[in-house]
Amino acid sequence: MEYRRLPHSSLEVSTLCLGTMTWGEQNTEAEAFEQLDYAIGRGINFIDAAEMYPVPPRPETQGATEQILGNYLKARGNRDDLIIATKICAHGGKGDYIRPKMALDWNNIHEAVDASLTRLGIDTIDLYQLHWPDRNTNFFGELMYKRDDAEHQTPIIETLEALAELIRAGKIRYIGISNETPWGIMKYLHLADKHGLPRIVSIQNPYNLLNRSFEVGMSEISHREELPLLAYSPLAFGTLSGKYLDGNWPEKARLTLFKRFARYTGSDTAKAATEAYVKLAKEFGLSPAQMALAFVNSRSFVGSNIIGATNLAQLKENIDSLDVSLPDELFERINALGEIYRLPCP
Repeated sequence: MEYRRLPHSSLEVSTLCLGTMTWGEQNTEAEAFEQLDYAIGRGINFIDAAEMYPVPPRPETQGATEQILGNYLKARGNRDDLIIATKICAHGGKGDYIRPKMALDWNNIHEAVDASLTRLGIDTIDLYQLHWPDRNTNFFGELMYKRDDAEHQTPIIETLEALAELIRAGKIRYIGISNETPWGIMKYLHLADKHGLPRIVSIQNPYNLLNRSFEVGMSEISHREELPLLAYSPLAFGTLSGKYLDGNWPEKARLTLFKRFARYTGSDTAKAATEAYVKLAKEFGLSPAQMALAFVNSRSFVGSNIIGATNLAQLKENIDSLDVSLPDELFERINALGEIYRLPCP
């Protein structure tokens, strides 16, 4: 396992990060413990959670993922060996059952941190992330930005000031953002520098062969501002494994169970692009999933690649992507397909 330091922090994170959003919905606590034992045994030291998890989010299961992770840390006694990341929800109807009047303001942030610390059973969160923007903008693959002069918005400086207080209190160590835009990234960096507030050390956005939008507006920021990407959905909800091709809906698979997640399967272009990448991997004698993950692993702006699995066989295959080196010819072919299928799933 390779480890990469997140600039402007002391965090040395494994190239692969274990995602957790199936725990408490598709996976039981016992299965989550198995995943953790295996992943940590393979050298993964970075675990990513969220107060909203598991997914799909619903009031009956909210917080179960953090609770399961907390139970594991208590049972194994290995908290100090791991880097624990979690996230706070913003407004937008995607978690208003968690707290009334959801926002990234002082009250919500303090309440959310305390609740996450209790569920996780720890004193300090290593990386605390803002799950999505607290303003009117496009995220989660939305298009057609619409101006809203009456929008709800917590000023970013208020968010940073609340996080600064929690860092001083020792409840969190570093902060990151997620599902952000180029404007949002630069605003966080500018305000932190201008007012002496905590600097964001990571951005967690989607990145995969079907969604390379990060390269368009944010990869240069990542490079020049030393802000690494924590890439989520590197397999595009599992579609890049090829398991959903030809009308297949594997039993217990996420997209079989939850048809609402159609971001990577909902268009003919997405299906054609997936077929092309799967065919290319097989031409080179590679597992389609491992080719897709190895591509993400190889990007210079990626700090860690967040993988998830619902069983140990999937997890093993995903972690084995670390041993896959893509030849120059294959990179050229991948980029050629990228020109044909330009951002099929933004």
